[in-house]
Amino acid sequence: MIAGPLMLDLEGTALTAEDRELLRHPMVGGVIYFARNFTSREQIAALSQEITAIRPQLLIAVDQEGGRVQRFRDGFTRLPPMQALGERVAANAVGGARLLRDCGWLMAAEILAVGVDFSFAPVLDLDRDRCAVIADRAFGDDPALVSVAACHFIDGMHEAGMAATGKHFPGHGGVAGDSHLVTPFDHRDLDQLVARDMVPFRELSATLDAVMPAHIVFPAIDEHCVGFSRRWLQEILRSALGFNGVIFSDDLSMKGADHAGGYDRKTELALAAGCDMVLVCNDRPGAIEVIECLERSRAAPSPRLAKMKARRRWTWHELENGGRRQDIRERLQELEG
Repeated sequence: MIAGPLMLDLEGTALTAEDRELLRHPMVGGVIYFARNFTSREQIAALSQEITAIRPQLLIAVDQEGGRVQRFRDGFTRLPPMQALGERVAANAVGGARLLRDCGWLMAAEILAVGVDFSFAPVLDLDRDRCAVIADRAFGDDPALVSVAACHFIDGMHEAGMAATGKHFPGHGGVAGDSHLVTPFDHRDLDQLVARDMVPFRELSATLDAVMPAHIVFPAIDEHCVGFSRRWLQEILRSALGFNGVIFSDDLSMKGADHAGGYDRKTELALAAGCDMVLVCNDRPGAIEVIECLERSRAAPSPRLAKMKARRRWTWHELENGGRRQDIRERLQELEG
């Protein structure tokens, strides 16, 4: 069985009766965890196991980027913001590359060990301090540096057995507005974006397993937000950049997506544009509305989604007794010091 085209969230640290009912629905294909779903490694592993027992094909995801965006903390390695790691690469290409690969491996191995399939990472936006919602989540504001740094991080993720998702195509760093709260408009033309923000996506198009587009409107290119635009997803991302992996919408409950209309319209546009899976978070009635929309349209599941399942599972015994995890943690402590 192939996972359905909707990823939704959960209310708390254990499944409710409604959660179980929704997870059995054929239009649901995944779950995304937030900090409210986590209390300990043992609890989140048990929750993942219960979800998988309901439907083995369900994808389980989390945002475990490091820095500000790290949902699992207690018992997990506190990763620095990616900007700090990007600066390490700029200062020491060889040592920085090793550290980035190791951090990608460690992030992936730790969450694979609790039954999660993948983290929505890495961030490929170009930024330093222009966009508050991105800022130090980005490796930096130089396209070549970000491409190299992200490549090393992805290599580590792949080594651990995790698929990598680049976000937020074609780049969120050129706008100050937070797409969680507003619909940002970026008035640059395609040539400007190709020469700068899109460089990491182009360079890594054959390496990335998935891409998440931004809820940003580029009026010089298309009237729709990127994630609702065939121009962006089919003509540019797939045809021009040659990307053949999974496309996840960003959260349809974000205000940046409301430029397209209500949930029915957003879902229709996202799937028609080429998204393989849509996300609806922090709005259970909205998620149910999307399920009803998918039922009416008889949306077909995407076979691409199967590539996002974990490629191996680690155990905490392996990680805590293998030496590599402890070595990386000690190096990260030196970096903080």
